[in-house]
Amino acid sequence: MYLSKLVKSKIYFLTLAVFTLLIPINTKADLITPNNQIKPYQVIEIQLTSLMKNNLPEPDSGVKQTWEFAHPNNKKNTGPLSKFTNMLKGKSYEMLINHLDHQIDKVQSDDLKVLFEVTILDSSKVYYKFNWQVEKYTGKGPLNDCWLTTIVSAPTPLGSSV
Repeated sequence: MYLSKLVKSKIYFLTLAVFTLLIPINTKADLITPNNQIKPYQVIEIQLTSLMKNNLPEPDSGVKQTWEFAHPNNKKNTGPLSKFTNMLKGKSYEMLINHLDHQIDKVQSDDLKVLFEVTILDSSKVYYKFNWQVEKYTGKGPLNDCWLTTIVSAPTPLGSSV
């Protein structure tokens, strides 16, 4: 017995729908990638907002987003991603993960570098200050003219908010 074209198309559609639901979503696509339209302040805002919600939409997606905007020279010193993740979750930078609030103030800038002072209110309601520098990448390839993080200082504790 032959199935009608309509029945065949319905079976095909349902099979396609089921397989589509079973394919894992590529969360890499959810990451914002550097481009030359993103300004220095926005780079840091993207990184900090992602770290503030580190485990959304998946565990350590905030760390992965921050890694996306690390300058290639910075990645050489702090990478690979697994090492970078351990560094951010270690004693020196753990206050950035799931912090409650942040403030970004420009300190100085020129055509290739911008230095910001970043104040973080961590999940324990303690304030910390960082110097956070971004540089315009001048190499070849897709990162050319993109602003990327080159330096994040060790935190300076500023005391409790309570």
